[in-house]
Amino acid sequence: MAASHTTAPSTSAGQSASAAAPSAAASCSDAPPSEAPSGTAPSGDTAWGAAGAARPNAGTARPSAGAGQASDDAFWADAERHLVRYGPEFTPEIIECAAGSFVYTAGGRKLLDFTSGQMSAILGHSHPEIVNTVQRQIASLDHLFSGMLSRPVVDLARRLAETLPAPLEKALLLTTGAESNEAAVRMAKLVTGKHEIVSFARSWHGMTQAAASATYSAGRKGYGPGAPGNFAIPVPNAYRPDFTTPDGALDWRRQLDFAFDLIDAQSTGSLAACLVEPILSSGGIIEPPAGYFAALKEKCRERGMLLIFDEAQTGLCRTGTWYALQREGVVPDILTLSKTLGAGLPLAAVVTSAEIEQEAYERGFLFFTTHAADPLVAAVGNTVLDVLERERLDERARSLGTFLRRGLDEIAGRHEVVGDVRGRGLLAGLELVVDGEAGRGSSDLGARVTQRCLDLGLHMNIVQLTGMGGVLRMAPPLTATEEELSLGLTILDQAIGESGAAL
Repeated sequence: MAASHTTAPSTSAGQSASAAAPSAAASCSDAPPSEAPSGTAPSGDTAWGAAGAARPNAGTARPSAGAGQASDDAFWADAERHLVRYGPEFTPEIIECAAGSFVYTAGGRKLLDFTSGQMSAILGHSHPEIVNTVQRQIASLDHLFSGMLSRPVVDLARRLAETLPAPLEKALLLTTGAESNEAAVRMAKLVTGKHEIVSFARSWHGMTQAAASATYSAGRKGYGPGAPGNFAIPVPNAYRPDFTTPDGALDWRRQLDFAFDLIDAQSTGSLAACLVEPILSSGGIIEPPAGYFAALKEKCRERGMLLIFDEAQTGLCRTGTWYALQREGVVPDILTLSKTLGAGLPLAAVVTSAEIEQEAYERGFLFFTTHAADPLVAAVGNTVLDVLERERLDERARSLGTFLRRGLDEIAGRHEVVGDVRGRGLLAGLELVVDGEAGRGSSDLGARVTQRCLDLGLHMNIVQLTGMGGVLRMAPPLTATEEELSLGLTILDQAIGESGAAL
């Protein structure tokens, strides 16, 4: 790690990181003043969507009071008429602004954001240093021909290399996680001269062709053939083991051996790479056991495959270390970063060794896209690194992660419907079940808890996959306070209690 990571004084986990978590008044000064009290169901129009109440479709007028009714009606009518629906139902709130750990709605509600936007805003919303960087950079140099270079781009590439273990030192700056995984897979195929890709059966790597073909948790049906030569291996889930030792624990070594026996049987002899997340997020916050990735890397080495780590959600301090790969010290051949690198803005990176980059270059590697090496978001990336280093947010994520885990464990002790608590740092998962340990999952229970949390002022995300219960994903900003985490835990505790009792 770079020496600069340990030069700043530590920040207490119970306080906001200095200049890190802006007040709502500073960046969201026009936010509606009213809010649902902590742990209390919102009343009147803000109780929309409570368990049992119909949720509006995109175009359904939300009940609201006062002069804003006509405006809200028009908003939802326009949304229904003009927006393509690209996933789950839209949250039935009009979001006006966001600051720190909260988003503010047109109806006067203040929602605690336990997903950091789309698992990205690690410095909270509207961080003042990010705001200043965007305002300064866009006034001087925002976008260039993709073959031109600027200082923010070269600075960010160098600084990323300084945070990473050797030999990861060459970076390609892009926009999204899907794009970075697309580039990584394309590079691996070119360098190895092969085309087959292996990934986890509950993976999520993006929605573009190669990334979507390596994604198995959702979105595979109805689109015709994916990229040829994609294979899935089982996820080593200790809570729901498929291969077991005599005492019933997960036997991940036997599972991994079996998985690659099947891969070898199906492969045409063209295995190029294995693309995996160190902690599966959309797969239900599942972290493979210690030793797994070292064994996986050896499986790749034996077959001449490259190992690609997708650290879109785990990279840059969220798990309590700068990168999740540091737990075991397993260094991939290619690393992809996105979400957290831009702290909410579209910035991603592919990082690899000089040897692999040279081989790719000599073979004519082409990934010339519109926003490759854009200076505006690169400047934001440099500011993100500034704050992470100065505020020691890796240490803060460890401390707050311990606080969050303790609270989740206490909730699990009070509610039988909580089957498992897992995760690392400020990436946590809580699996809901309906008949005890490792029991049946309940999509209805998960949906009820998620909706009740929203009613009470907490936004979270639920993962619903076949074969497991609903898993509540939590990824609050690294700048959150203990008080904000306590508020979220209080709301979650109440929501689980009320929803479980309604089953």
